[in-house]
Amino acid sequence: MTNKIGKVYLIPCPLGDVHPLAVLPLSVKQHIENIDHYIVEHEKEARRFIKSIVPEKKQSVLKIQQINKFTSPEEIPSMLDPCFDGFDVGVISDAGCPGIADPGARIVANAHEKNIKVVPLVGPSSLLLGMMASGFNGQNFAFNGYLPIEKGERRAELKRLEKLSKDQNQSQLFIETPYRNNQLLESMVETLNPRTKISVACDLTLATEYIKTSSVEEWKKIKVDLHKRPTLFILQG
Repeated sequence: MTNKIGKVYLIPCPLGDVHPLAVLPLSVKQHIENIDHYIVEHEKEARRFIKSIVPEKKQSVLKIQQINKFTSPEEIPSMLDPCFDGFDVGVISDAGCPGIADPGARIVANAHEKNIKVVPLVGPSSLLLGMMASGFNGQNFAFNGYLPIEKGERRAELKRLEKLSKDQNQSQLFIETPYRNNQLLESMVETLNPRTKISVACDLTLATEYIKTSSVEEWKKIKVDLHKRPTLFILQG
């Protein structure tokens, strides 16, 4: 047993099919070269990412644990045991920054409880990139995750967020399962005030990137297909 306690590195990855070093700093590659223990959302995706950024690293040396929505709270504490053996541990999401709209947040919380140092690394976050490109209030915004699926509940939630945005001058961010993107945009256009602004940020950092901010009235004339494309929606009342 060593006296050194390893650190937990939060390792970002690309938001889609683009070479990692096109969107990640060299320091991410350097850390992956030195870390063999990982906690990831999906092992196959994580191995593919690691191989793409450090192709010379042997897959056989990787010690990978998975964390997802099915992982029980009882499984979490032991995942950080390598840190107490002196090993650094990397946390990798399926896309973007771990811990943001991601089950890796549970590992980070446990690391703090155990007084293990947490090190976030720089990388693409669709939430921040979308806010940067929206032209909306970047000093007061909220991420709401997924909206209700049922039409009536979704319309009610959209109206609630619209009122909250207008009353507090707060940008409201949310996402949808990619195959329901078009339906969500249609619901927004049908439900919200014509003067309310909507920003759509799709395929961020990719060659097919699409970013558009317009009023609800203007969106009624815009034709765009968001089907199965990772998309961030923002409204400003």
